[in-house]
Amino acid sequence: MSSNLPSDKNNSKRSIPEPFGDLMRSMNEFFNEKPIKGFLQSVDEFFKTPFPFDAAGFHVDIQEKDKEYLVSAELPGVKKDQIRLNVTGNYLTISLENNELETAEDERSRSYRRRFVRQQSSRTISLPHAINEKNIKASYRDGLLHVRIPRETGKIIEIEE
Repeated sequence: MSSNLPSDKNNSKRSIPEPFGDLMRSMNEFFNEKPIKGFLQSVDEFFKTPFPFDAAGFHVDIQEKDKEYLVSAELPGVKKDQIRLNVTGNYLTISLENNELETAEDERSRSYRRRFVRQQSSRTISLPHAINEKNIKASYRDGLLHVRIPRETGKIIEIEE
């Protein structure tokens, strides 16, 4: 019985050519060259920044008490001046904004890089009544924001006969 396949008796460690070997080597060289490598490093740095919030937002907890609503937001690593509270009608919006100017100088390659980074995230909470912004109290300590919103009681109107 004979086979049409070549015999491996003489070369037991014969390498099988990879069908995409040359393409993979070309791709690796492309991504490791300066322009692309620098761009990819910039993308990596962007996602490693300390501002911890993405488009999905941050955790907010709302508790309804007898006389007030207590809104709590977990904001670790955020500074007080990065937080904005806005009241419109029956909506409370908590916004976070991080603006940084980064500069880097490389004397070896004689390059100077300046980059402005702006990151934003916000959450809007709806309450069942209009919010009186004059009565809201907010505090921020150890990465935890507390907003106290008094419950508004409407005026009861008597119906005449």
